[in-house]
Amino acid sequence: MKQGISLFSFTDSTDVRWMFEHAKKAGYDGVEPVLSESGYLNPHTSERDILAMRRMAEDMGLEIPSVGVWSLWENNLVSDSEATRRKAFGIVEKQIEAAHLLGADTILVVPGYVGCAFASKPEKIRYDVAYARSQEALARLAPQAEAAKVAIGIENVWNRFLLSPLETARFLDEIASPWVGMYLDVGNVVYIGYPEQWVDLLGKHIKKLHMSDYRFDQAGIGAFVDLFAGDVDFPAVAKAIADIGYDDYITLEMLPNYKQFPEVSLYADKYAMDRIAGLVENARGSR
Repeated sequence: MKQGISLFSFTDSTDVRWMFEHAKKAGYDGVEPVLSESGYLNPHTSERDILAMRRMAEDMGLEIPSVGVWSLWENNLVSDSEATRRKAFGIVEKQIEAAHLLGADTILVVPGYVGCAFASKPEKIRYDVAYARSQEALARLAPQAEAAKVAIGIENVWNRFLLSPLETARFLDEIASPWVGMYLDVGNVVYIGYPEQWVDLLGKHIKKLHMSDYRFDQAGIGAFVDLFAGDVDFPAVAKAIADIGYDDYITLEMLPNYKQFPEVSLYADKYAMDRIAGLVENARGSR
């Protein structure tokens, strides 16, 4: 099982080569760049520069399995503003294009929010309206994803939307495209459920997995902690991963970023990532 590091673990102004070098030195197999409004990967980044990023990774012996996104919080895919929805749609189109050029097979997409605390001017969207708009947008994006051979993975985020694995599976079943699935973050689930159940119940829909941890006796976004320091039951998660036959990347995400020397997070959590991968392999072997 390959291990990656999401560049969500750094700010979008961090030097790409520096991040790649630390990912390689720490022993990861791949990196997940993140599209933002004005960072190292943005809607105006040229094809030449994207291909240069790919060559940089390849020269270091790194893969790019997936591409994340920052800017879908400020540009809600299910906004009441048609102009905002159009911009969000374009952002996902750029993700698909960038992922194809980078050799990635998955993009991480925020499927829209009913409400959130992360946008500078958050909206409040009716749940049923958000559901319909999100499905419509993702269904329209699916043919582009298929043409590029890049799967869309919707992530479970604190968006007051798609709040159970059963609802999320139904949402994806109704879209009925193999190119639209789930990018599951196990730490993001803890406040509303059990990560191992999400893994098990979403099964075939899972395109990629983020590894993060969350600690109940803390509060808010600051309760995201290093792996094994929180309340995710990683042995149970590993068993569920083995049970569904998942054998793609597990990718570390350290968000919020370390306040000082953020590269330390890659090294500090590598042993935990190795242990999780080992737990999965052991669970496979005991089946």
